Amino acid sequence: MTTTPLATMTARPTLAVIEVTRSRPDRPEYHAKVQTLNATVVDAGTAGGWTVVRLAAADLEPAALLDLTDSADAVVIVGGEDIDPSFYGAEAGYEGETPHFLDADAGQIALVQRAADRGTPVLGICRGLQIINVALGGDLVQHIDDGIHRNIGVPIDEILSTHAVVLRSTSTLAAALGDTRISVQSAHHQSVGRLGAGLTSVATAPDGLVEAVEHRSLPITGVQWHPEAPDSPAAQLPLLLASLYRAVETPEFTQAA
Repeated sequence: MTTTPLATMTARPTLAVIEVTRSRPDRPEYHAKVQTLNATVVDAGTAGGWTVVRLAAADLEPAALLDLTDSADAVVIVGGEDIDPSFYGAEAGYEGETPHFLDADAGQIALVQRAADRGTPVLGICRGLQIINVALGGDLVQHIDDGIHRNIGVPIDEILSTHAVVLRSTSTLAAALGDTRISVQSAHHQSVGRLGAGLTSVATAPDGLVEAVEHRSLPITGVQWHPEAPDSPAAQLPLLLASLYRAVETPEFTQAA
């Protein structure tokens, strides 16, 4: 696992890709799927002109995660397990509950809060969107009805479900992706509940669930789907990372209202 402080890296803008853990010995199939998706984000970042540092939040103390990312120019928080409900004032024991990694939750939440204080650009993917929302004081719907957001009763390689998303026409996300109606792939059983401070919903699924959020004045965006999925439209992830790059290059950047 990389532990080199970002300040010692090259002069290219640094992108910290933060995953949950690099070890799931009890769930090898799920772990392999997550690792493949995360590697795709790393590869796309490198191809997009970033120096990419990949860190696993559960494998570090939260303070160490903050230290290692102190000079990051931008952050991507990728998918993974449910956030422990204690972080948003709820209780455990809900339907579909996954294992929790408290150090990962605490570290990623602290990372988003510091980014908000500093104006550091952040992109959250799936769990990453939920981390953004919880970090800014929002909460989650702990389990959603089975429907369009994941395939049920299938091998892990078939869990991603394809569905439509409608983007707000004035959103930064729509500008980045060049359209207001897109097809996405998702695999989640939780969703955004109460929005965190400064966040606004900028995309919805056909069933009305929030599919993306943006901060009203900071370069913070979260998408509930997986732009890095193998069958996702090929341009989605590069376009999202390019938008993140522009936010780094333009410090006065302000999200669309």
